[in-house]
Amino acid sequence: MDILNAIVAFSNFVLIPATSYGSQLALGALGVTMIYGILRFSNFAHGDTMAFGAMITILVTWWMQALGLHFGPLPTALLALPVGIVGCLLLLVVTDRAIYRFYRIQKAKPVILVIVSMGVMFIMNGLVRFVIGPGERHFSDGERFIISAREFKALTGLAEGLALRTSQAITIATAIIVVAVLFWFLNRTRTGKSMRAYSDNEDLALLSGINPERVVFVTWVIVAVLATIAGVLYGLDKSFKPFVYFQLLLPIFAAAVVGGLGNPLGAIAGGFIIAFSEVMITYAWKKVAGYVVPWWSPEGLVQLISTDYKFAISFIILIIVLLFRPTGLFRGKAV
Repeated sequence: MDILNAIVAFSNFVLIPATSYGSQLALGALGVTMIYGILRFSNFAHGDTMAFGAMITILVTWWMQALGLHFGPLPTALLALPVGIVGCLLLLVVTDRAIYRFYRIQKAKPVILVIVSMGVMFIMNGLVRFVIGPGERHFSDGERFIISAREFKALTGLAEGLALRTSQAITIATAIIVVAVLFWFLNRTRTGKSMRAYSDNEDLALLSGINPERVVFVTWVIVAVLATIAGVLYGLDKSFKPFVYFQLLLPIFAAAVVGGLGNPLGAIAGGFIIAFSEVMITYAWKKVAGYVVPWWSPEGLVQLISTDYKFAISFIILIIVLLFRPTGLFRGKAV
């Protein structure tokens, strides 16, 4: 029974939250790696792009809620998500036409585009905070839990309860669907194959008759979809606060680099590696240890690092990968 309680506690506080968080990071890292692989620069504005898409979705969600429109047991934000994606896409297309396109035509070095993207990042961050405010915003509704800890205890008779939030289940299911559709698109459609060819060899792709502007536009469409979905899922799972999305840039980039920049499969793997590392290192293992080794009574929380330093773990992993394997685990493009 103690082992079962230990497994339930581990699942409740580590496995499920890390899987949900990893799905969000994977979607964010996919956006980063798509831009790096096709447009050939590291987009430091991606975290605030997620915040902008989520902001549009939240505003539409509040409007729907005010009209009495709901999605039953599911969050109303899922109904508003398409509008958020369109709003995010408009922002990205305008930004590309007004800023990135000039440097792309000039064949500017990637480091120049990185610096430019940092300027775009601060503008987006200020825009989001100006429109929706700097504070925390809640927009989730519907059923909060698929199964609560109390229901699980009554059902199993265990001392530990397992809670599965609706937002966590939606995050994991949505991530699986989005990733499957993305890989199908890149590998099975003519446009997807053109994008891969453009990423592998730009000059050869142009000689083959591939339209570079169409490739760029489709890339921004995919990035808008990934960024908005990731931003909304993170906001539903936690809460929406503009500055937090700015901080999310570090674990997202760490996930992309760990997996291999430019490699979509690596971005997914990197997202889960970073998520599980952060959650497991900052988790207080005292309760699980008490079930596994009942004779051991530690005085502290058996916590390696405080949750205040969660993002530091991403930074350390990023530095280690850059030092010893700059192409990442799946041999993407070197940073």
